[in-house]
Amino acid sequence: MHQITLFTQPDCPPCEYSKLFLKEHGFDFEMRDIQKDPRAKKDLIKKYQSFSTPTFVIDGTVIYGFDLEKLKEALNLS
Repeated sequence: MHQITLFTQPDCPPCEYSKLFLKEHGFDFEMRDIQKDPRAKKDLIKKYQSFSTPTFVIDGTVIYGFDLEKLKEALNLS
């Protein structure tokens, strides 16, 4: 079981692809909307050194953007 956090925001097409990808593969994940949750935005920037969405944190590994190959590798799908 993977621990997955997805940082997202409204009107972000790659964020929507990311949610669909995780759901289609049956993964549970925590979604953190940086527009609605100031703490999520602070964590995204300070803790993960990311300034964009989507950003994934999978078992402690940070993946910036919807990078299909990196996602598959981190989730053992390749």
